[in-house]
Amino acid sequence: MEESVKHIKISEFNYPLPDERIAKFPLAERDSSKLLVYRQGVVSEDVFRNLPLYLPSGDMMVFNNTKVIQARLHFRKEATGGPKSTGALIEIFLLEPADPSDYQVMFTQTERCSWYCLVGNLKRWKEDTPVLRNTVQIGDKTITLEARRGALHETSHRIDFCWDGGVSWAELLEAVGEIPIPPYLNRESQESDKTTYQTVYSKIKGSVAAPTAGLHFTERVLRDLDAHGIDREELTLHVGAGTFRPVKSEEISGHEMHTEFIAVKRSTIEKLIAHGGQTIAVGTTSVRTSRCH
Repeated sequence: MEESVKHIKISEFNYPLPDERIAKFPLAERDSSKLLVYRQGVVSEDVFRNLPLYLPSGDMMVFNNTKVIQARLHFRKEATGGPKSTGALIEIFLLEPADPSDYQVMFTQTERCSWYCLVGNLKRWKEDTPVLRNTVQIGDKTITLEARRGALHETSHRIDFCWDGGVSWAELLEAVGEIPIPPYLNRESQESDKTTYQTVYSKIKGSVAAPTAGLHFTERVLRDLDAHGIDREELTLHVGAGTFRPVKSEEISGHEMHTEFIAVKRSTIEKLIAHGGQTIAVGTTSVRTSRCH
C-alpha cells in the first residue's frame, strides 16, 4: 500500500481555478460566508454561523492557535549610479528562527537574531554588499535594522539581523514587516490583512501563513459551540515554507516535505485520549498535529 502511495502522480490533483473565483478579501462578517454541508450523500448549502447546529453535543473541536507574523521584510540596496539612481529592492521572507531557535525567546530579543529565510532578488544582493539597512520610526525612536547574508541552509539562507534602540524583535516586525498573504490572491498586502488574515483565536506568533480553515470562525460562533455542548481544545502548529513552495516533482515520493514547529499540551493529549465522542480537527494543520501525538 505504501509503495503505491509513493507513486501517486501530482498531476492527478490538478484542477482549474479561475482567478475570478478566488475571494481577494473576506466578508465584513466572517461567519456570513457559505457553508458546504454533506450529509448521507446529499450536498446542500448553508451559512457558516449555523455550523454549531450540525454538530452533536459532546463532540470536541481542535483549533490551531498559531498567529501569522509580519514575515516579509523589504530592504533597498544603496544606489551606486548617481544621486537619482535607485538601489535594487531585496525581499527577505522569514521562515523559521535560527538563533535563538525558540519562537517565544526569539520575539523578545532586543539587539540581534538570526532566521532562515527566502530571499527575493537574491542575484542583486552581491557579496560586495553583505549588509542591507532599513530605517524605521517606532514611537520617538529612529531604529536602524541591518541584515547580513549568511550561508545557504538547505533551500534557504541564514540571515543575521541586528538593530539599535532597545526595541524587541516583535515590535520591530510590527513596524517594518508585512503580512505574507498567499500568492494565489494576486494582490499586495494591505493594512487590513493584519487583522483579517488572522483567526480570532490566534495567540502564539510564528506562522508565515494562516490556518485558513479557521478564518471563518467568529466569537459568536465559538460562543454558540460552547452553548451546544461542543468541547474546544487548542494546539499550535506554525505553518512554514511549504505553503509557498511549489511541488515540482512528478510523483508524491519526489517531493520533500518541510519541517514545522508543533506544540501540544499534555492536558490536551490526555483529553483527546479520554474523549468518548467525535473529535473534529479544524483544518489540515490541526489534523497533522493531532496525528503526530
